Amino acid sequence: MTDEGRFTIHLEHREEYEFRVRFDWDTAPDVIMDETSPLGGQQGPNAARMLAAAVANCLSASLLYCVDRTEVRPGSMHTAVSCSMERNENGRLRIGGIEVQVTVSDEIQDARRLLRCKDLFEDFCVVTASIREGIPVQVAVLDTAGELLHKSG
Repeated sequence: MTDEGRFTIHLEHREEYEFRVRFDWDTAPDVIMDETSPLGGQQGPNAARMLAAAVANCLSASLLYCVDRTEVRPGSMHTAVSCSMERNENGRLRIGGIEVQVTVSDEIQDARRLLRCKDLFEDFCVVTASIREGIPVQVAVLDTAGELLHKSG
């Protein structure tokens, strides 16, 4: 794996299950993430909701880019994403599936490139294509001195 396009996002624990997410862009506002009740206070989206939003956003942006965003007015697309949660064989909660529905305006429907884009935009969506193929995740836990306490795999 190369470092092309590598970025780092920082999370700071605030209280209970609430975290402040600081992105690597100075122009991007911080986001509060939290768990659902009764575990958390729902002060922000949880990780499953952020993942679903990332899939929906990436697909929408990919379709918009393919159609040619210069031909399309703001508000010409609406995307809804549903995420189903289920328990695995060990009783652990997992994302069982993500369903995305993109509704396009007549303007997009009539765009000359839409026919070609329908067969391409999903493959160009970085997030969706990555999730579909499976993403290797490596985990390390360090103490404040930087000593390794745990490493996955």
